[in-house]
Order: sequence, then C-alpha cells, then structure tokens
Amino acid sequence: MLALPLALLLLAPLVAASPVARSHKTGFLCSLPFFSGGCEQTRADPLSIVTGLGTAIGAVTDAGAYRFPVKYATADRWEASSVVDEWELPNAAGDASTMPLACPQPNMDASDYSEDCLSMVLYIPPNLSMSDGVPTLMWIHGGSFLVGSASNEGLDGSKLAIATGSIVAVVQYRLGALGFMAPDGSTNLAVQDVVNAMNSKITLAGQSSGANMIRALLATPSANSLFESAILQSDTIDYGFPVDLTQATLQSYFNGCTDALSLDDILDASLNLFGSAYSLDASATHARWQLITSTLDLTTNFPSVNKPVIISSVKNEAAPTIYGNIPSLTSEYFYNACAASYGDERTDTLTNSSYYSTDGVDDVRSVLEKLGTDSIWRCPAWTLARLWAGAGANAYVGVYTLGATYPSNAGVSECANGMVCHEDDILIVFGTTSNPTNAQAALTKEVQARYKAFMQGGNPNANGYSQWKKATTNDVRPFNLGGDSTIDVGACDPSFWGDAVEYDYQVYNA
Repeated sequence: MLALPLALLLLAPLVAASPVARSHKTGFLCSLPFFSGGCEQTRADPLSIVTGLGTAIGAVTDAGAYRFPVKYATADRWEASSVVDEWELPNAAGDASTMPLACPQPNMDASDYSEDCLSMVLYIPPNLSMSDGVPTLMWIHGGSFLVGSASNEGLDGSKLAIATGSIVAVVQYRLGALGFMAPDGSTNLAVQDVVNAMNSKITLAGQSSGANMIRALLATPSANSLFESAILQSDTIDYGFPVDLTQATLQSYFNGCTDALSLDDILDASLNLFGSAYSLDASATHARWQLITSTLDLTTNFPSVNKPVIISSVKNEAAPTIYGNIPSLTSEYFYNACAASYGDERTDTLTNSSYYSTDGVDDVRSVLEKLGTDSIWRCPAWTLARLWAGAGANAYVGVYTLGATYPSNAGVSECANGMVCHEDDILIVFGTTSNPTNAQAALTKEVQARYKAFMQGGNPNANGYSQWKKATTNDVRPFNLGGDSTIDVGACDPSFWGDAVEYDYQVYNA
C-alpha cells in the first residue's frame, strides 16, 4: 500500500400544504433548468401540473416538499445527448414517487441502473411564490466521475428547497467511460449532459467531482449564459484539466479493452482504466473536456470572469484515504510516502519545511493527512480564489470545521471522532443529518441561509450572521463554517504551495 502514490489513493471511490387552485403563465415550472424557449403551465393541483412539455406529475416528500422526477435528455450510447421535448417520468415509471435509475456504474446491481439515465429530481417548496425568476440550485453529485446518482444518501433536496425558497434540482449525468471515453474520442459527453440539464439562469453547486464539473463549466464559454453563480465544495483543484497527450494515452488503453461492447464489459473496462490510469500517465486524473478554453489555474493567463463563486473545503479532506487505507506509520516512512506522490524534488522542500514537520510525531498519518488536504484541496482552492478575485469577480472561501459523518466515512474511526472528512459537508448543506446535534442543526440553518442569500444576490451574507468577507488577491479571508476561531493560512501562503512547491497541474500540465 505504501508504494501507491497519495494522489492515486485520493482518487479512490469513494407533509404538503393544501392545494391552491391557480392558473398562470410562465410560472415556477417554466423556470426549471431544461425549459428553453416559451412555456405555459396551468396549476390546479400542485402535484399534477400541465406545462408546455406535458403534464408534470409529482409526489410529496416526508419533509413536505413537492418532488418531481423527470427525464431531461436522451442519448444513444456514446452519442451527444439532446433535450427532451415532452415531460416524461424517468425510465417509463408509472409512479412519480419512484426515483430514477442511476447511470451505469461498477459495483451496483444491474437492476438499479440504466443507460436511459439522464434524469433529474426537482424539489419544490409547497409555498413557493408563483412569480417569475424563482431561484434554482442545481446540484451535481460527486463520485470521481465513476459512481453516484441523484439517489445518493443525503441528497434529498426537500429541506434545502424549503429553507432557501428555491427549486433544488439534483441531476444525473453519464459516468466513467460512457461519459468520458467514447471510442471515437468524444470525451465531453457527460459535460454536454449537464449543459442540457441547465438551459436557464441558475446557481450550480456540487461536491468533489461535482465541483470539478462546475469548474469545467466555468471554463466553458458556451455554458456561460446558462448559470449565474457557482458553489464548489471540495473540488480537487490540484489535479487541473488533463492535457491532450494524457487523454490520448488513456483513450488508446481503453479502446484496446473494448472489443466486446456489452454494458458489463464497458463497466469492467471503465473500472480497469480508472485503476490503471496513474501507471499509464502520472498526470492522469479525470478525462479531458473539449469545451474548455482556459485552465483556470496558474499555468496560463487567467481570463476575466463575472460570476460570483463560493469555494469551500472541509478541515480534514484527506482523512478517509489516509486513515482508511494506510496503517500507522513512524517518521522513518514519511519521506518515501511523500516521494511516491510528489517526487524527490518537491518532497525535499516539503520535508524541510515547518509546515509538515514529523518531530515528536508517533504516527505520521496525521502529517500525511494535513499534507494531502493542503495540496489537493485547500491550498489550490485558495489559489483559485485569489486568481478569481484578481480577474474581476467575487470569491468567498469557506472551511467546514464542523460536519456530519457521511455514510461512506462511517468505517473510519477518525471521521467519527472529531475530524471533518471529505463528504462530511453534504448532510449539513442538505439538512439531512440524522439526529443532528445542536451545533450541527445551527450550522445547517446558517449554511442554508447563506446559500439562499447567495442564490438571490451573489453574496453569502445573511441577516443575523457574521460577515463573510470576499477574497482578495492577497488574502482569501477564509470563513470558519462551524466555529469561531480564525482559519490559519499555514502552507497555503502563496509563497509556498504554487511557488516553492508546485501543484500537480503545474508539474504535469505546464
């Protein structure tokens, strides 16, 4: 296990209101993401609404929101998706309470997924105003672009929709090779899926690879008019956007594995590619997006920008990987553990710095966790915030120092005992923590109030809460989400990460 690079390890997968009779035009359903062009709707029953695309059928959630599952696009295998022209329940379901089948992915029963998976689930507050301009938050799930769905644990958008007075849309998109590695070289199919799910002015939000997808859309001019603001939670910014040569290497390897094109074979080949990518090309992380025109990092001139963003991370991003995969280590193993990911030159600088000292440390996994969190998530996120602020738009940086243990982290004792691990912000944002503590409930209330303010005005400052200052080119002013203490800059000083020690995207994509 120690021979595996840290970067490779860190990629592992991870009641309703009474109906009110109304009739109106261009109401709230007409503002939903995939409605393009005109739309009319008539409302007499909040769960059966006639729209310009047909009758939308919904159900009531336990929290009292209205939930509308819908197929937003269609696509043949490895072909570009196209927006639907009629309202249709996903997978020909006969019941609006049925959640969509996931997109095909490894380690899932075949009865739970379908290639006909371009669906979203809409959560709508029962008391939503019927006026135009209803804010919409579209959530893009994580899962290393290999796994995940709108049914992921904690992604019930009912409470978030009610708290923010918005429509919450949780969207699915093609995964793995089916979304990023078509044999003809079309690598941007999943990105096009998400673009088809938008087609409206909305706020995008996502976690991990979902946030990575949003960063790609921020670098995609053709998507610029389709959303107004973005929230990036735990984006692995260190990895950057892979270059052409990397994509060609991965494409060649994958094409050699797909002589038989059954879905099972494709999923096996996709998983094999995921596990082999680093050995094929040390820069390999995710597939390349052809729509992107900027790297959005330090390697090229940063473009002018105009969208406000929230960029957040959690206190211990790397903890599930470090503590879940590596046994206790003494300091004598620290250098080799670092060198496997960062190479000798960067490791020399890292081990000689005060930021990652192992003096007096019995188990250096604590230092490795700090190093992984800083290098892959926190510091490159702060660098992006500085660049964003200097390029003309507002960036707000946050660090979750309190979370709620996500189910995937339940087996890592450190995540259940004080650490705030990768994904532990999800339940807080959605308000889906089971039996939350007073502190967790208070943080959920605050975050949802701030997201509401951000969706409405591009600023996460809400009445009753302390000021969240925007980042500058010199000071990102990190906001403590869950505590009162000041967030230490530490190794995220711009003279260290990104300068004295290069990010991966500088090493491999320059």
